[in-house]
Amino acid sequence: MKSAITISLVNEARGGPFVFWDDLPAACRQASELGFDAIELFAPGPDAISKDALAGLLKQYQVGLAAVGTGAGWVKHKLTLTSPDAAIRQRAIDFVKSMIDFGGPHGAPAIIGSMQGRWGEGVSRDQAIDWLKAALEVLGAHALPYGVPLIYEPLNRYETNLITTESAGVQLLQSLRTDNVRLLADLFHMNIEEVSIASGIQDGGRWIGHVHFVDSNRRPAGCGHMNYGPIIAALKGIGYGGYLSAEALPWPDSLAAAKQTIAKYKELTD
Repeated sequence: MKSAITISLVNEARGGPFVFWDDLPAACRQASELGFDAIELFAPGPDAISKDALAGLLKQYQVGLAAVGTGAGWVKHKLTLTSPDAAIRQRAIDFVKSMIDFGGPHGAPAIIGSMQGRWGEGVSRDQAIDWLKAALEVLGAHALPYGVPLIYEPLNRYETNLITTESAGVQLLQSLRTDNVRLLADLFHMNIEEVSIASGIQDGGRWIGHVHFVDSNRRPAGCGHMNYGPIIAALKGIGYGGYLSAEALPWPDSLAAAKQTIAKYKELTD
């Protein structure tokens, strides 16, 4: 398993669970100096930084790009894949496509989290799931030429009422024609929704393509009450070899959070 750390460039997401903020070159330098394998980038859109400039930073600091978030589509533009407005749904798909095109050349999958939306206000659950599935079909296929999957994230009940567990996520993905969508196992959301995080990881099995490495209170790993032994054992048991990416609050500050994360990662994986 490899280490990664989040960087947000989205002002509208201020206060969210991202370790580094605003200054991408400085964050890449700090991630590299601390020994992280990669960064995970939460950008306002595909024009946040040019492909060449991003490639230059990754090469300069010898870090990979683990994934790119699409949440700015929701927090900045209020787009979801399950909106009752067909025009908004199409704009949401187009935004995610643009983020796939942003991350794909660097080998990074795009993550769909908050942009999945929710059902209600005149939209039934079945209708919302049908719209979500249709979008995942299109977006999974769009990611395929880059050799990366699309990553779909089950969220906790306070953030969506669609898919909240890894087992429900597997059922969703198994119903698709495309085989190019994988699940994100976010330990914070799983701590709320799963009977046990380890069993949730076992439920996800081969479908898990990315992990958000965080503690129970969304602080850096080791700063809450998460029991990581069974979690790491479960990840090893399913043969997971992807990233443990710190989507955590910058508590007490960004540098301290990064140092805490990499120390806990090394303790658990060495």
